[in-house]
Amino acid sequence: MKRIGLVLGAGGLTGQAFHAGVLAALAEATGWDPRRASVIVGTSAGAGVSAYLRLGLSGPDLAAMLSTRPLSDDGAELIGRLGPSGDWTTPVGPRNWPKPPHPRLVARAITRPLKIRPEAVLGVTFPAGRVPTESWAGSLRALTGSNWSDEPLWICAVRTDDARRIIFGREGAPETDVATAVAASAAIPGYFQPVEIDGRLYVDGGVHSPTNADALRKEELDLVLVSSPMSTSRNAPLITRSQPARRAFRIRLQQEVRRLRRRGIPVVVFQPSAADQAAMGGKAMDPERNAAVVRAALETTLRRLEHGRHADRLAMLPA
Repeated sequence: MKRIGLVLGAGGLTGQAFHAGVLAALAEATGWDPRRASVIVGTSAGAGVSAYLRLGLSGPDLAAMLSTRPLSDDGAELIGRLGPSGDWTTPVGPRNWPKPPHPRLVARAITRPLKIRPEAVLGVTFPAGRVPTESWAGSLRALTGSNWSDEPLWICAVRTDDARRIIFGREGAPETDVATAVAASAAIPGYFQPVEIDGRLYVDGGVHSPTNADALRKEELDLVLVSSPMSTSRNAPLITRSQPARRAFRIRLQQEVRRLRRRGIPVVVFQPSAADQAAMGGKAMDPERNAAVVRAALETTLRRLEHGRHADRLAMLPA
């Protein structure tokens, strides 16, 4: 059996919809079921999708759910067990202000300055968000319970006191439940409240990297598939205000992919085309765009697969 790694990156609600379109297209074109991935790495939006996959929701059912279309009987039964979702848009408490760096972060900056990413420092020193994550994490917890997935599930977050990437579910990481780890991974700085785990605070894993694909560099894998909603495909000439950031994220992903390939691991990356980005728009947390993003990503990915790009690598996928 081939060992397949699946990386699902950050990107808000439209990022989840992009993942859904990509995964549904892979299932349709190759017969591969992403629920069978040997290890799944999820960051922010990708953390939530990763949890759904490990719970048993298929790629097509995820696409149907985000497009408000009927799910399969199994998918509908699974989603029907979600708890009620609370208000995840209303800030609570007084406005927060920037805080000085934690002594652990200062010490790390002095002793190992090259190990700290400037964007991570910015993320952990940004004023803390005021929207509670528990308003939606509690809904997911009704499904996940207090145990971790039996199959490898790695969820990336950043610890606020030292700006380190922590990968929950991997050996050596603090223990917590899946829903809490997803909340920490998706705690967008300045929007959501940081999430406390084992006495320390965590924010969105995307401040370290929108994808964190290099987390798999020491794994024995035959193929890694990466869905990266926040970067841009090479032939996407769309000129928008998000393009500088998307191109920077593309460069970051390229660096991570090179680290995997140097270890002999083939990688296939799916990034938004111009059509995908037009469907996504400029508001990552806009649920009204979900159906359009799912449809665009599905069509883009199917066209790419029909053209035979990476056909030799994708042939490794077990149907």
